[in-house]
This record gives sequence, C-alpha cells and structure tokens, in this order.
Amino acid sequence: MGVLGGVAARVAGGATVEFRPSGSSMVPLIRSRQSVVVAPVDASLLTVGDIVLARVAGTVHLHLVSALDPARRRVQISNNRGRVNGWTSHDRVFGICVSVDGVPRPGASGRTR
Repeated sequence: MGVLGGVAARVAGGATVEFRPSGSSMVPLIRSRQSVVVAPVDASLLTVGDIVLARVAGTVHLHLVSALDPARRRVQISNNRGRVNGWTSHDRVFGICVSVDGVPRPGASGRTR
C-alpha cells in the first residue's frame, strides 16, 4: 500500500489527516509537497471542482471531481491537467481536501462527515 493508500485507510476510518503529497498533476491547485488536510466526506454532497481522495481502477488519487452521476452514485475523477482517471462510486471517495497550506478550500467544510 502506497502513501495515499495509507492516508485513504485512515480517512475511511474517520480521521482527518494532514500530509504532503508529491507530484505535479494538480498544479497550481496543489504543488508538490504542499501541506493538505483531507477529511471524511459525504460523497452525495460533492460538486464539480472539489478535490477528493478517491480510488479509481485500483489507484488512490488526490484529484478533482470533474463530473457527477447522482443517479448511479458515482463521480468522475480527473487531474488538473486534463487527464480523466475515470468514474468511481461514492463508497470509493474517502475524503475531501479542506485546506492547502492552511488556506481553506471554498465550500469543502460543508461536505465533510
């Protein structure tokens, strides 16, 4: 299990977790090694543009919600560079990013569990 998998397990268990993800797929929203806080989420309240910790096709990502399918209880996950990771069910969306480097993400706190 990688770093994000471990964080996902903790968030799925109800913890709010602060960590420093690496990579450039979410620049400029999240830069590599910036501090992010992820809290458990009520996936039915998500909106396009939310940053979530979710498992898509076996891989955990900290990426954007790019589309919603409420009837099938699923969301589409994409990075911030135009790559679509795919669709995943609400039960595989573990948390929502509530802050980046101490700056709250707009509306995110209202979607936590």
